[in-house]
Amino acid sequence: MPVTTPLLLTSAGITNPSLLRALEELLPRPISECNALAIPTSSYGHPNVSPQLAWKFLAGIAPCTGMVDLGWKSVGILELTAIPSIGDDRWVSWVTEADVLLVNGGDPLYLAYHMRASGFADLLPTLEHTVYVGLSAGSMIMAPRIGADSGRWRPPTGGDTTLGFVDFAIYPHLDNPMLPDNTMANAELWAATMAMPCYAIDDATGIRVVDGAVDVVSEGSWKLLNAPG
Repeated sequence: MPVTTPLLLTSAGITNPSLLRALEELLPRPISECNALAIPTSSYGHPNVSPQLAWKFLAGIAPCTGMVDLGWKSVGILELTAIPSIGDDRWVSWVTEADVLLVNGGDPLYLAYHMRASGFADLLPTLEHTVYVGLSAGSMIMAPRIGADSGRWRPPTGGDTTLGFVDFAIYPHLDNPMLPDNTMANAELWAATMAMPCYAIDDATGIRVVDGAVDVVSEGSWKLLNAPG
């Protein structure tokens, strides 16, 4: 399903001036005049992500910086697992009135499941004037699928299907010293199992999608695998 929502899909948030400039170009007003909505849900599905790391994302403390700490006019918190219990008459307006959605990393299958279960995934494609910024899993879920071994949490229906709002997949945190298995060689092995274009991106890189047009914004390293043609 195509989206009209402008997307900035990063590995680690807004980590350099080029990514910040790309974000500013997507926003309707300067950051200091924009209202942000932070979504921490993905944090709770991954065995290596603790409640402390979820708090650091919301507080803008390393390693989760370059999201809520950019100087927004306001920052709200939207927990997707709470949405089904409060009703559309409350949460939908919070999303539609936000200028930007800041979506944390963690487990992509957990995040995709709760985006669907809450109804958020149905609303997202209609948000023409809201910018979506993903960090790691928050970016990976835009793909049709993430690969059989890319998530730890397993949805009740099984499989590795995600939201399918873009026609490519993302391998984040390339060559991150804290993640020694995230090498280009392993990215290429992963891409060989994926029947779509795949971007391997490091923490200084993001992918911008506007009206179906895709471009890479980077001060680091990236590679397009399974390139069309």
